[in-house]
Amino acid sequence: MASYERLSVLDRTFLDVETPHYPQHVGVTLLFEAAPVTLPDGGVDADRIRAYIGSRLHRMPRYRQKLSWIPIENHPVWVDDASFNLEYHVRHTSLPQPGDERQLKRLCARLMSQRLDRDKPLWEVWIVEGIARGRFALITKTHHCMIDGIAGLDLLAILLSTDPDEDLDAPVEWLPERSPSRLMLGFDEILRRATMPLRGAGAVARALQDPGELAAAAAERIGALRQTLVAALTPASDTPLNRPLGPHRRFDWTSFALEHVKEVKNRLGGTVNDVVLTTVTGALARFLEQRGVTRAAQRDLDLRAMVPVSVRSPSQRGATGNKIALWAVPLPVGETDPKRRLAAIRAVTARLKATNQALGAEVLAAVSEWTVPTLLSIATRMAYRSRAANLVVTNVPGPQVPLYLIGARMVDAYPMLNLLINQSLGVALVSYAGRLGWGFMADWELIPDLHAFVRAVEDSFHELCDSAELKRPARAR
Repeated sequence: MASYERLSVLDRTFLDVETPHYPQHVGVTLLFEAAPVTLPDGGVDADRIRAYIGSRLHRMPRYRQKLSWIPIENHPVWVDDASFNLEYHVRHTSLPQPGDERQLKRLCARLMSQRLDRDKPLWEVWIVEGIARGRFALITKTHHCMIDGIAGLDLLAILLSTDPDEDLDAPVEWLPERSPSRLMLGFDEILRRATMPLRGAGAVARALQDPGELAAAAAERIGALRQTLVAALTPASDTPLNRPLGPHRRFDWTSFALEHVKEVKNRLGGTVNDVVLTTVTGALARFLEQRGVTRAAQRDLDLRAMVPVSVRSPSQRGATGNKIALWAVPLPVGETDPKRRLAAIRAVTARLKATNQALGAEVLAAVSEWTVPTLLSIATRMAYRSRAANLVVTNVPGPQVPLYLIGARMVDAYPMLNLLINQSLGVALVSYAGRLGWGFMADWELIPDLHAFVRAVEDSFHELCDSAELKRPARAR
């Protein structure tokens, strides 16, 4: 029997907003100690790594699936790729000497500038050898319609192991399911639409068993939805960061010890994410000043970060797809005192939690599933084009124990973000084994001095350390 799975409306939005200048894949650069997978000639055993990844694919079925489309409605579905070829997706390259971080960052940026082929499963992994200090890298690249940050880390946990001695799994035979015909897809969609009122009536009947709870829940959702729409459709200030993008990207990174970030939040209050947003705010203030926006002018800016918030339940851990909502967080770039800057961020995030904008976005997604599937896509494009935020800042908590790839210890992880419409800079973070890795994605021409922003982030965090009366950590190399 033919098999397929519909993309959620939220997953579909990342296909709808994609253009040659706005590729919508995300990724991560993982650095490993190379010795356990080094061949006698000094190269990395790419065939063994590829075979290892292939041995885990039965636990990640989405990675053997490609897109198909429901006729007329043109809504995407996942179907098995009968011509799946692992060598196409797991690729091998090498840096020229000296194989330094600057060359690796340039390679990451170049790979992230290139769109994925929609006629194949929407992912790639690049094995990169020739890196100094006895290391190699895996650069992962996955379309955002497949995963969000939490799902990406869940899948990373499937691919890697906490056991340094774990080797290849026994091969698991894979037979692709037959893909549905266009006629079957169209008929099933007609049937789905026809049964929607029955499913809705069942939901209403269950809700009416407790009408008081129903009224309270409805009021909460309506209020959250109103807050979400107001935030999405009220433009943030125009800044030099918000210009039409070209097709090319820059990528850079830094890292902090997670304990240093926690010491700051323990001394000054708030959460790790509050400290991250405050650090970004201070860096943006410096960066804008370098672009002619004076500190006095910054006080009048309504500059916002779009912050993804996971709405993934514990039972949904390990599943692919997007389970996120978005906060539009005002960043007080006009505030020069780091303590007051953090206090302002803490007040904003507390208010956003209280007004539950994440729930509002979830309601909008649910409404879209029950009505016209393009509703959320249209709303999303309107929000992006109306400049609901100036940049994205996303922070995903990762595993705090060392992970291994057939004996090779992973030493660093630097996430790579997709850039949205007219947002020339994006900041992504992931914590791993006591480190907080920052990844900075930018438009090649609009942000030629991306490394200056990286230094501004480090300087901003040092200011917070000074305010907390803590010793400044050493800069990352």
